[in-house]
Amino acid sequence: MPAVLDPLCPPSAPFFGFMGAAAALIFANLGAAYGTAKSGVGISSMGVLKPDLVMKSIIPVIMAGVLGIYGLIIAVIIGNGVSPSENGVTTYSLFSGFAHLSGGLACGLSGLAAGIAIGIVGDAGVRASAHQPKLYVGMVLILIFAEALGLYGLIVGLILTSKPGGCSNME
Repeated sequence: MPAVLDPLCPPSAPFFGFMGAAAALIFANLGAAYGTAKSGVGISSMGVLKPDLVMKSIIPVIMAGVLGIYGLIIAVIIGNGVSPSENGVTTYSLFSGFAHLSGGLACGLSGLAAGIAIGIVGDAGVRASAHQPKLYVGMVLILIFAEALGLYGLIVGLILTSKPGGCSNME
């Protein structure tokens, strides 16, 4: 007997979940890469004149790297939440697919925005704090607020990926 297709659980529903996982990882890693590269340029430039401050100025690179971890966390959660078809019947709902897509986009795009902010602030802040050491604390505070943008995306992504969505064909 052929399986009855549930309109809430079409065979294409897992596509949206997998796209959410991909979006979380790709966009968060883009932000991490940009933040690392931009801050690294500032650290390298500053290190020529004051090499003793290089290790103290590595904070923006570390903070940018954490953004990639946020995307990885959401991508793994989403990837484990997407369920394959059983006997030709999809058990993964459109609701879950859209929730996973939006969770992945929330985390990934927040990570991208945070990475851009960390890169710009890290580059300028490292160079400025090499000339005026009193600016270091201000730079770190700005970096913390920029990192918080990525954390907000992670929190929203976790909330969205935890939303249950079932199919009517599930017993």
